Formats: sequence, structure tokens, C-alpha cells
Amino acid sequence: MNTAAKLSAYGVALVLVAAGAWAIGNAVGPLSSESAPKVESEAHGSEAAGHGDGHSGTVAEGAQDLPKGLASTRGGYTLAPTVTTLPAGTSPFSFRILGPEGHAVTSFEVEHDKKLHLIVVRRDTSGFRHVHPEMAADGTWTVPLDLPQAGTYRVFADFKATGGEATTLGTDVSVAGAFEPRAYTPSRVAEVDGYQVRLDGDLVAGKASPVKVTVSKDGKPVTDLQPYLAAYGHLVALRQSDLAYLHVHPEGAPGDGKTAPGPEIAFVAEVPSEGGYRLFLDFQHNGVVRTAEFTVSTDGTPAPAPTTTTAADNHGTSEDGHGHGG
Repeated sequence: MNTAAKLSAYGVALVLVAAGAWAIGNAVGPLSSESAPKVESEAHGSEAAGHGDGHSGTVAEGAQDLPKGLASTRGGYTLAPTVTTLPAGTSPFSFRILGPEGHAVTSFEVEHDKKLHLIVVRRDTSGFRHVHPEMAADGTWTVPLDLPQAGTYRVFADFKATGGEATTLGTDVSVAGAFEPRAYTPSRVAEVDGYQVRLDGDLVAGKASPVKVTVSKDGKPVTDLQPYLAAYGHLVALRQSDLAYLHVHPEGAPGDGKTAPGPEIAFVAEVPSEGGYRLFLDFQHNGVVRTAEFTVSTDGTPAPAPTTTTAADNHGTSEDGHGHGG
């Protein structure tokens, strides 16, 4: 075949290929975005992993599935502090709760005698504070906050907006200075201001676990605990790995005819996962609110022998030690 014939045959082949492609394209139709393979986007943000700075407030829909306190935005509400850096010592701390439209919420329901509970703890779980801010007419909450040591602190706002659901939001604030983290060994007995408080019962991941605390003073059971925030005791549990927040409610209530004012306080706790937890019990006696602290694990190993910890080791605080607010 001469050169002219070869080129002629090649041209015919190209025409046939092009015609076939045109026919197939018309039969299949254009490749639209609906027919393209879809890639599911997941929230891999730092808050979802429990290691965020808490300021973004843009956690995706998956935040609803997270344990409480890991996101600054949840259920349409956002915890918005006015500042995120505080000086060491006592200084005013202000914030607002923003609603779904971005405006400050000004109507809240009373839960445990207060419209909002503010829990503050350094990220190594030291320096626990449970305070109650006052709200101005514009929805700005303010409270004197005592943060004597440098470090990053997690701030939890526990509230129920009128017509909404109980919500706990978390964000971080920082205190400048040299940070010296603390480590805590397992402990089921705390001592604060001469009171001994023992924790009994095991935390089981994913299940409602009955636990109780027993309060004594100078070796004698305390049987005249005073109501504090409509209960004889309030227990907060924080997962050590990321400070996931659990507000553990007591069984019974003062004045119900069946709940004794000590020495035992019964709770039901449900922790989301295996691991180590720090527990903080608020109780009131002789007009003073004190905090007992415990360190426990859900790893299934036998409970360690009780270790007594003292207020000097930061395992217990009293109202005189600025652990609480009005």
C-alpha cells in the first residue's frame, strides 16, 4: 500500500472512532456531579478529637454525638468568652451564651438552684472551681475567677436555655507563666479540712454505675450534711484524656422523706469510655462548701488500696480556698 492509501485508511479509522465515542456519549449522557463518586467529609477537627483549643465554635454536626464539654458549640448554642487570656490570681471573667441566631441568650431555666453552673479546671485536672456567675440584662455573665497557677484551663458552662435542652459547652482560657503539670495517682479517699471522704463503687464504661461517697469527720460519720444546690452532694466527673464532662446527679433529694443527710450520698454515673477519670464532690457542712477529689479508672483491674490525699496536695478545697462561688 502506497503512502497516500495508508493516510486515507488512517483517516477513515479516526472518523469511525470519533463516531463511536459520540454515540456512546449520547447514550450515557454527561457525567454530572450527582453521578460522580461522592466523598463523605468528616469532622477531623481538634475539638472532635478532644485536643482543640475550644475557641473555634465550629464543630460540625458530629458534635452532637460527642460527650459533653468537648465543643464550644452544640445544639445551636455557643460559649463565647469576652477574653481568652487571664492574669494569675483573681480577676473578673465574662462570657455570653449565643443562640442559634448568634444573639446572646437571656432566658434560662433554674437547674439545681442556679440558672448556670460554671466549672473551671486546669487541663491537668488541678485547680477545680465550681462557681455561679451573675447575668446582666444583655446576657453577659460575669464572675470573679481565681486562677493562681499558670496554664490552660477548661471552662464548662452547664445550663438549660428556656425551651431548650440541658447543655454543657466548653472552651479554653489561658493564664500566662511557667506551667508545671501535675500527675495524680489512683485515690478513693480524700481529706479536706479534717473531713475524710471515701468513694465506693466502680465506673463501667457505657453503663449506669452506682457509686456512693461516705463523709466523716475526725473518724465519726457526718449525719447532718446541709443541702447545697438542692442536693446533699454534687459530683462532676472528667475524663483525664480530654476532659469530657459528666455531671453526675445524686439519688434522692433533701426533704423527700427517704434521703438521709449523710453520711452516705448515692449517685449513678455513666462514663462514655474506658480510661482514667477525675471526680470532684461538692458537699456542705456547717455552712461551708468543700470539694473532695478522687482519681479512678475503668480499666477492669482491681481497685488500688485507698490512698489518702490532702488539701495541701490539691485534692480537696473549701469555700475559704476559693473553690466555689455564689
